[in-house]
Amino acid sequence: MSGVPTSFHLGPLVFHTYGFGLAIAAYVCFLYARRRLQNSDFNVQPFGKFALCLIVAGLIGARLANIATNWGYYSDHPARWIAVWQGGLASFGGIALALPVGLYLQRRWWPGSSLARFSDALVPALIAGWALGRVLGPQFMVDGGGHLTHQWFGLHYAGQVGRRVPVPLIQGVEDAILWLALLAVEHRGPHRRVGVVTGVAMIIWGLVRSLDERLLLGQESHSGSIGVQIAGVVLALCGAALIVHQLRAVRSTPDHLVDPHAPATP
Repeated sequence: MSGVPTSFHLGPLVFHTYGFGLAIAAYVCFLYARRRLQNSDFNVQPFGKFALCLIVAGLIGARLANIATNWGYYSDHPARWIAVWQGGLASFGGIALALPVGLYLQRRWWPGSSLARFSDALVPALIAGWALGRVLGPQFMVDGGGHLTHQWFGLHYAGQVGRRVPVPLIQGVEDAILWLALLAVEHRGPHRRVGVVTGVAMIIWGLVRSLDERLLLGQESHSGSIGVQIAGVVLALCGAALIVHQLRAVRSTPDHLVDPHAPATP
């Protein structure tokens, strides 16, 4: 990006601004998620191990998805497979592997707890971390911009010719707005809307990510444009199904079982 280096040197070592930004975002997300889980009466003692496993699974899944969708680039250069410091992480690949790992560990380390309540506590923190990560991560990587543009908001990115649509900044704002919307949904009815926070996040994030890929990145994306668009729509549909399922379950449950503070019906 204009005026901001994508890497810097300390002696023989090379540090990438992209990686530092993602590390900061991950740490902030970890602290925020732990606090939210604690406020929701979950035992946070195993959360450090849980978060580490999710990060590792997410990185592996994101990298494998990027390699699979850009096989022509990686097939003859196996050494590039592990060069994550050069970028090349596919969001939905990370989600695809981190999700089953997270589900397994949630059942292992928080047995008997509500998965819906757990995800409702965790998801807003993930969205907030994602918002910060888009601004501090891809914004400072090589080829971080979107389409060419001559508009006033265009920025210069390393490795790309001309002014580009600042997609990472746009996505950071989108995710920040989604985070605020999730807090509003949570505030309006935390007991009657168990699982709805997660479902709303899946719907909005999936559709917006798909539209971003279609309108702002398109064929210039190196993470499988069509695959990302389809995955976004599938995620949104799963979110809608989750909301319908949770609302039906709530309607069939007495108030005093959904909300401990609600009086039981005589």
